[in-house]
Amino acid sequence: MTAEIRWFWARLNANYWFYPALFSILAAVLALTMIWLDRAGYAEALNDFEWLVTSRPKGAADILTVMAGSMIGVASTVFSITLVAVTYASGNYGPRLLTNFLEDRGNQLSLATFISSFVYALIVLRSVRTEDETPTGAVEATATALPGFVPQLSLLVAYLLLAICVAVLVFFLNHVPSSIQINTVLESIGRRLLAGIRETYPVEDDFRDAVEAVEGTPLTARDSGYVQMIDFQDLEKIARDCGATFSLKVRTGDFIHRELPLLEIDGCEPDAVQDRVRECFTLGATRTPEQDPQFLIDELVEIGLRALSPGINDPFTAITTLHWLGAATAEIGRRDLRKDVCGEDAENCPVIPLPDNFEHYVKRGFGSIRSAVASSPTAAEVMLTTIANAAKPIRDERRQSALKDQGRMLAEQARLTLVGPDLEKFEEYAREFDRQFWSIASG
Repeated sequence: MTAEIRWFWARLNANYWFYPALFSILAAVLALTMIWLDRAGYAEALNDFEWLVTSRPKGAADILTVMAGSMIGVASTVFSITLVAVTYASGNYGPRLLTNFLEDRGNQLSLATFISSFVYALIVLRSVRTEDETPTGAVEATATALPGFVPQLSLLVAYLLLAICVAVLVFFLNHVPSSIQINTVLESIGRRLLAGIRETYPVEDDFRDAVEAVEGTPLTARDSGYVQMIDFQDLEKIARDCGATFSLKVRTGDFIHRELPLLEIDGCEPDAVQDRVRECFTLGATRTPEQDPQFLIDELVEIGLRALSPGINDPFTAITTLHWLGAATAEIGRRDLRKDVCGEDAENCPVIPLPDNFEHYVKRGFGSIRSAVASSPTAAEVMLTTIANAAKPIRDERRQSALKDQGRMLAEQARLTLVGPDLEKFEEYAREFDRQFWSIASG
């Protein structure tokens, strides 16, 4: 249940409408509270400030009308600019990056600020009353005019909200162009990837072997889609309740369909727990970065492949992509890749995840982009240097060997693509690459 709540909160925060809706509710509560304070006489204290000139009903109504109209207009403009930026980014960097821009806190909070200010002004405007107004439903001949009412305290808060909106507008106009710069996009993905690696694999410099899976009766899927989340806590509870061992056959990010095995159960009849177990697997139409660092690696690779395509031919973007892939690979290489799904009782954990291995991540990153990099002299040289740098903090010889193999395969492929001076220069880097790995292995 804890994992489900965490998943629900993560997806809720990712929706573009969440913060605008939340801020609008808070603005409505603030407006009603301020109006109540004005009616209760708390605004009388404002008369002690000579520099604070009180507003008349017509002036207050005009100010709030202008504020409401301008805020909804600015909100529409902000939404339009965001859509243009998202369209540009998804077209140039890849459609899978669309979610990254919609989840951007700067864009969400900017739109939320303007819409909530509109809601606040509209509610306060309704409370402004001129002196010649009559009660609703009264007969004109006998109606008694009500005294005028201007919510001075509410109006003062409206001025503060206007000042905040101006500041947010300036921030937004600076944030949008900077957020679609390719270096900023890559940094955002790279840092999110590093954080996801540290969260998924918290143990450093401890390279124990994965727990062997236990054969049992397979429990198959009933639906199709990507595995977006696996609730390991509930799986552990179910396994302990029935005295069984669950050996998973899928990872987060895998695509499954009917009759594919989700896990194998040893020590319990699958029919007794099948419904509860299937509820622990959240399926969806798309992959998400939660519990799936490989998704962010694929995003970096996609940007690099697009940059090296003949139609774009931007090796320097690919170089930046390689740098972040190198940082992520070095981080993965230093960590124990066994998922700790049972917390403190990990030694007797009845849930055995499908094991991750370093070679898989290396192939998914450097291996996927290698063919395109081999055709670019500049990118190929940088990739050799990046692989060597990624190997330096890694203390496991098998993982160092996996990186060396990637450098060797890149050299073989580059020799089939590069010619002339480009090939001669690359050969120098290849020899330097071998010397660096010899130094890493001997040191």
